[in-house]
Amino acid sequence: MAEQIYLLYGAEDYLIQNHKKKIIETTLAPEDREFNVAQYDLEETPVEDVVTDAETFPFLGENKVVIAYNPVFLKAKPESLTFDHDVESLIRYINNPAEYTVLIIIAPYEKLDERKKVFKQLKKAAKVESCQPVKEWDIDKWIQSIATEFRITVPESIHELFAQEVGTNLLALRNEMEKLALNVGEGGTVTRALAEDLLSHSSETSGLKMVDAVMERDLGKAVMLFKDLLKANEEPISLVALLASQFRIISQVKVLKQKGYAQNQMRDYVKAHPFVIKMALKRERAFTNEELNRIIQELANTDFMMKQGQMEKELAFEMLLYQLIHIKQTRTNTLSGSL
Repeated sequence: MAEQIYLLYGAEDYLIQNHKKKIIETTLAPEDREFNVAQYDLEETPVEDVVTDAETFPFLGENKVVIAYNPVFLKAKPESLTFDHDVESLIRYINNPAEYTVLIIIAPYEKLDERKKVFKQLKKAAKVESCQPVKEWDIDKWIQSIATEFRITVPESIHELFAQEVGTNLLALRNEMEKLALNVGEGGTVTRALAEDLLSHSSETSGLKMVDAVMERDLGKAVMLFKDLLKANEEPISLVALLASQFRIISQVKVLKQKGYAQNQMRDYVKAHPFVIKMALKRERAFTNEELNRIIQELANTDFMMKQGQMEKELAFEMLLYQLIHIKQTRTNTLSGSL
């Protein structure tokens, strides 16, 4: 019975799609897949219609696959729909499924309400697969796994670059790896230069790079990153908020570290992805508490000026970058003079 009904749930679409693909390939011969796979969205179709299809004999061949997405009735607080689901009909089906049908229920939600009768029945009679986002500490394993799939080599020395640019979204990671595989070819090795050139850059990643430019007192690099973000239609006010968020996290992490907190304990206090906390821990060493306070104040001042229309936004942002780098420059000059 467990092989006739599957519940795939979680927020990691890559894992869901992988499981779905394997189930279909195991159940149906290639020539039967065009006519014997039916898909429904339970935000638009009552579940009793899905049950009726599951109980109907295959059009051709001996087996069929019925896929039902978005079972809102499995959530603790389901969205309001224009119709009601007859969940009892699904429970009856779970207890007596058609032997010629494989039913796949796909719930792309982080959490399900395990107290509900329908979930308990699924847990008892179906194969339940959790497809949750990958933890930051597992990313190396997935980079290696996807690289092996494409028959390319990605040196461990550049794994952190992938984690920084792409994060832990496996579907995005696979798409980026496929792009690199097309460039290096089967059996090829991805170099750092190629990865830096081809990996898609998020605004959050560019925010981190701007923080690094401030650390390195590299105004030219900071301005270049700013211009690239403008070309990507990012607004200067949004970029101020992005930088402020990065520096606040760095400041929070620094204070927690000084109080003796370990990285895994910081997650309870810093509302950010574990990878972001890890990166903040690397960067906090470059700043004193006073510098971070002054930087956050400069960001607040610039945000106020922009919103009040006191200065043209692009000019205000470039002036901000100069001020932030000057804060670091002043400290460096003071330290040099004292040696």
